Amino acid sequence: MSFVRPSKGYSFYGQTLSLCEVCLRLVNAKIAIEGEDVFYLKRCPEHGAQKTLVSSDAAYFKSTKDFLKPGDLPLKHQSRTHYGCPYDCGLCPDHEQHSCLALIEINDACNLTCPVCFAESSPQKTRNRSLAEVDAMLETLVASEGNPDLVQISGGEPTIHPEIVAILKLCKTKPIRHIMLNTNGIRIARDPAFVAELAKLKPGFEVYLQFDSLQREALENIRGADLRRVRAEALANLEAAGISTTLVCVVKKGVNDAEIGDIVRHALTYKCVRGITFQPVQDAGRNLDFDKNRDRMLLTDIRRAIATQASEVFRGDDIIPLPCNPDSIAIAYGLRDGESVTPITRLIPQAELLAAAPNTISFERYPELKNRLFELLSLASSGERTKTVLGDLLCCLPQVEVPDDLGYDKVFRIVIVQFLDKYNFCVATVKRSCIHFVTAEGKIIPFDTYNLFYRSGLDVKLRKQAHVPA
Repeated sequence: MSFVRPSKGYSFYGQTLSLCEVCLRLVNAKIAIEGEDVFYLKRCPEHGAQKTLVSSDAAYFKSTKDFLKPGDLPLKHQSRTHYGCPYDCGLCPDHEQHSCLALIEINDACNLTCPVCFAESSPQKTRNRSLAEVDAMLETLVASEGNPDLVQISGGEPTIHPEIVAILKLCKTKPIRHIMLNTNGIRIARDPAFVAELAKLKPGFEVYLQFDSLQREALENIRGADLRRVRAEALANLEAAGISTTLVCVVKKGVNDAEIGDIVRHALTYKCVRGITFQPVQDAGRNLDFDKNRDRMLLTDIRRAIATQASEVFRGDDIIPLPCNPDSIAIAYGLRDGESVTPITRLIPQAELLAAAPNTISFERYPELKNRLFELLSLASSGERTKTVLGDLLCCLPQVEVPDDLGYDKVFRIVIVQFLDKYNFCVATVKRSCIHFVTAEGKIIPFDTYNLFYRSGLDVKLRKQAHVPA
């Protein structure tokens, strides 16, 4: 007698610790691959089995681990390891990465009430942090980092803080390499005097401008208002002032994912735009009527959309995992000539990138890259200058040697940042988080765990329960 053994229907790729999607306790999660899709299969003792899609490109999902590099650690930790991740933030000694990007929230108030807001900001909230409080938060970061790479002043809507200009000037007195202002653009669109003050902060200053869509319906869905005119006027003012700008686009499935290519092309019509950050909507804070199966966009979905909708700018293989946190962040860098972009990651073989990380690659070895650099240098060159600007922007990729006078204005980048929530949470991934909040209590906490647990105080309850799977 012969028997046909039943099949699981998936390939068991591994296991991690994730979260129950109801009670947020830590639970074991199988990593299961079905065709091109990757799922977490979880089981909570109280709430039963749960299945969540975490990647739509199994090959890319597997490749992310090939890009891993040793972590760069902070100079100082702010907490100790006791309960285990994610209950000891932070940063505790068990964390695997320093703060590549640190956020400082200076207020809770906002002049919008976006249906999607991880901070749950609104006009009804009124707290503004004092200049002394912000100074203490910056000093916490400097003690941890020495020379912080990137600080983002955020909120709420930070531009409505009564001391916003003083806060930005304070940041410039610290040993911070690059400062960003996170904004919805309303004040920048309407206040020319404010824009003039921002222009005085150059170089080493950038605006991080919300830019989710070119369509009214999508903006009303994500931001609760038709902000097309505001965004156009803000960009016009930033362009006139020559202020470096990154567009940040929250992507919601079926709402604005079909216009990703249009947003990339639109960005390239502005000389001031240095790139776009795409963020799949994270289920944290105020996320009205969110359905994980209907609304969730994945990093791999956005990567594929860029490759299909804007292939003339970046192909799929131009968008590679960022080595410090490859599960959550993908990047593509290019050299810009007007609206034309030559991808860096296409000209330098990925095998070379992996072998060299985190060492230096000389552009002399790549004639096409070298020729393109010199073509750009023959164009008008009046932008911001720094000898290692391209190498610095490549962050955790190998340093790429470039001519001294290649400026930031010749760079265009795409970044996809997929933050963790209760659906795709992975302890290994959160340990590699390099985007952190600095709190007034002197803590530095990963973006993902801060929004999931610490912002609301849920961490206190979970520590008491100490839910750790057997």
